[in-house]
Amino acid sequence: MYVAVKGGERAILNSHKLIAEERRGDPSLAELTIEQIAAQFKLAVDRVMTEGSVYDPELAALALKQAQGDAVEAIFLLRAYRTTLPRFAVSAPIETRQMDVRRRISAAYKDLPGGQVLGPTYDYTHRLLDFELAANGGVGEPQAEAADEPLPDLMPPVLDILDREDLIEQEIADRENEPVFDLTRESMSFPAGRDQRLQNLARGDEGFVLGLAYSTTRGYGGAHPFVGEVRYGEVAVEITPEELGFAIEIGDVSVTECQMINQFQGSKDHPAQFTRGYGLSFGHGERKAMSMAMVDRALRAKELGEDAIHPAQDDEFVLSHTDNIEAVGFVTHFKLPHYVDFQAELQLVRKLRAEHAARHEMKEAAE
Repeated sequence: MYVAVKGGERAILNSHKLIAEERRGDPSLAELTIEQIAAQFKLAVDRVMTEGSVYDPELAALALKQAQGDAVEAIFLLRAYRTTLPRFAVSAPIETRQMDVRRRISAAYKDLPGGQVLGPTYDYTHRLLDFELAANGGVGEPQAEAADEPLPDLMPPVLDILDREDLIEQEIADRENEPVFDLTRESMSFPAGRDQRLQNLARGDEGFVLGLAYSTTRGYGGAHPFVGEVRYGEVAVEITPEELGFAIEIGDVSVTECQMINQFQGSKDHPAQFTRGYGLSFGHGERKAMSMAMVDRALRAKELGEDAIHPAQDDEFVLSHTDNIEAVGFVTHFKLPHYVDFQAELQLVRKLRAEHAARHEMKEAAE
């Protein structure tokens, strides 16, 4: 028997209290601080900042604490807070070639000007549970050895090596005087330009973008990329206040940048060249930046004269489904009351079953 569900203000308030109890957990244990989350759950904080479109580790840590570690819920909280913030300036493009590098690797060239810099990475760990973390709480003071010499102040992108020989397509020419699409203020439109696509992919759900990137290498995109370079570190952010008329630094942000080298592109009029894919995320987000670069390249199929026949090459499909906040909103709205809709479908099913039974009885009677 179907029984209508009723809810009210008292039940909702009690639900909120239960959330608070579950968030706190065992009260005999010390409560996590925002500073602890920001310092020790750094990769989770970086993801929330990237997809929440707000660079603020403390706010991202607060969102993670409030959401009990649920990254998508935390991104939702940060994205909502973002709408309350005034915009007082637009920064100049960051200069990643002047990055204070903490990690920089290339899978295309072994010997690089400035060298490979492994930095902090899980790439060389055995993926075995470290029970010392449970027993002793970790290794204590950092034990990594410092290099004998500091890294160069300027580390040119690895793709400059190919660029000098004209073996890779040129980067997009300076568009300083052209308007840039602003996804935070304008609705998506199609066909989407690369500026819109890159903004969308940067805010897109990491898992979804990763899956699309994976698909391009498994026969659904024809991609065979090489990691030209992944670099992670701090870069300065500059703005030019109208009252001053010249650029000033307002701080540093941590970013991860990835440049992919992709398939040849050439024709009878142009010699063969490699093509590019680009990805950028806040903080240390190599998986996101690499996936973004692979999907960016796939979405360039039409402008490079390729057949766009796979999902990852379809900008309407990709850009319409990357945003986990929109996806969560639509999927979870099915939890809201749909009593009238369901009753209508219930009556239809009963009517169809009655008609089917009547036809079956008539067929049996005829036989």
